[in-house]
Amino acid sequence: MTDGFEFTRDGEVARLTFTRPEKMNAITYGMWSAIPDVVARVEADPAIKVLVLTGAGAHFSAGADISEFRELRSTADAAETYDKAVDGAVAALTSSRKPTVAMIQGNCIGGGCQISVACDFRFAAEGSRFGITPAKLGIVYHFDSTRQLVSLVGPANAKYFLLSGELVDARRAREIGLLNDVFPADELEAATAKFVDTLASRSQASVRGMNRIIEKIVAGQRESDAEVDEIRLGALHGEDYAEGVAAFLARRPPKFTHR
Repeated sequence: MTDGFEFTRDGEVARLTFTRPEKMNAITYGMWSAIPDVVARVEADPAIKVLVLTGAGAHFSAGADISEFRELRSTADAAETYDKAVDGAVAALTSSRKPTVAMIQGNCIGGGCQISVACDFRFAAEGSRFGITPAKLGIVYHFDSTRQLVSLVGPANAKYFLLSGELVDARRAREIGLLNDVFPADELEAATAKFVDTLASRSQASVRGMNRIIEKIVAGQRESDAEVDEIRLGALHGEDYAEGVAAFLARRPPKFTHR
């Protein structure tokens, strides 16, 4: 595993933890580059149903490690190479069929916020802070990440984040749709785990199929296509559908076996 990460798993749940607390979990080029491999590992493991991302210590992530920028973004070509690593990390999280959950405390700023927005769900502790700061660095934000942000918070709030570089607290982030929910710091872990258990208990055929369809809609697709039809038809003929209907008629919890 790349320096700066810790990858663990507990049954059906995998966890990727940023482990640079002395740097507020700033994300290095190596870490950006490694995220697609982590996601691929999760996708390939039939026993894993959910990936949780979080940070060690007091913060989720304060963003990209700017101390690398003079070396790794000193020319247009170097910046393009660096940006490809960032884009690859965002694309991997965005395209993951298995749900991804950001569990956030402390600072979630810049690249850290970018990572959280690429996840399917975001739960945060009271007192956490959010912002995306390219306007403080003379950088124009990535297109796909801008699109994802606009889809979450709307164009007006996306402009507030990107053009001002100002930070907002967890309460405000929840109000504008950046977060799914906010909890007292000492309840965040348990609340997130409860939701993750809910995701793992659902039909994985449904979860992964709908996750793919939503990804296509957010990317701008307006009509169904052959892939969507295949996803829906496959679910209709799958074991989960038969079990879900039988459980509903018998008034018992379903026992899904699909992985």
